[in-house]
Amino acid sequence: MARKAQRRKTTTRPAASTARPRASDGHSSDDHIIDAAMSLVGTNGWRRTGLADIAAEAGVSLGELYSRFRSKGAILDAFVQRIDRATLEGADKVASDDTTSVRDRLFDLIMRRFDALAPHKAAVAALARDLPATPMAALCTGGRLCRSMAWMASVAGVPTAGPLGMLRIKGLVALYLYAMRVWLHDDSDDHAKTMSALDAALRRAEMFAQSVPASFPFKRPRRATS
Repeated sequence: MARKAQRRKTTTRPAASTARPRASDGHSSDDHIIDAAMSLVGTNGWRRTGLADIAAEAGVSLGELYSRFRSKGAILDAFVQRIDRATLEGADKVASDDTTSVRDRLFDLIMRRFDALAPHKAAVAALARDLPATPMAALCTGGRLCRSMAWMASVAGVPTAGPLGMLRIKGLVALYLYAMRVWLHDDSDDHAKTMSALDAALRRAEMFAQSVPASFPFKRPRRATS
């Protein structure tokens, strides 16, 4: 479905894929275990979901669960990687299109990510609520999110190398978390509130970038001229 930002109509693109392998012949795939874990987290919260609960929900033994994931954190890491893949699937055209601005590219990629997260919205809300109270898990999750945003920034054409690149990534993390808070409470079919909030946040960041040379995150490095 084509998205319409408040500033303009974006190009039509396929939504991020959320298709997952199904378990077959009594043998559960990693995705089946991840889905079971996210379902429980959405219902019970992160802290009240144990590995034994996940194994029972997925219909696997604890031994099989251990052979695939050594901890809840490993399951969460695999979930984030799956979301990253879904976000980046089909994003090659975004990366190679020099006719769109960095702001538009980031808008598209972040909305793709929300598309991929949509089937697990309850779990995302529970994680947002519970992880800050679990310092070690929150620290690990922060690292995962920085890696995800670094990929998205690179695809959008944002320089990510060096200390300034890390500042840009952290700025994008803050922008994404702001938009995610709006998304978690946006029950509309077209996600109009989310798109409006994201567009406004990207506009503010772009204005800041224009006022501070080489700042976060919208200016591409100048190409060398012959």
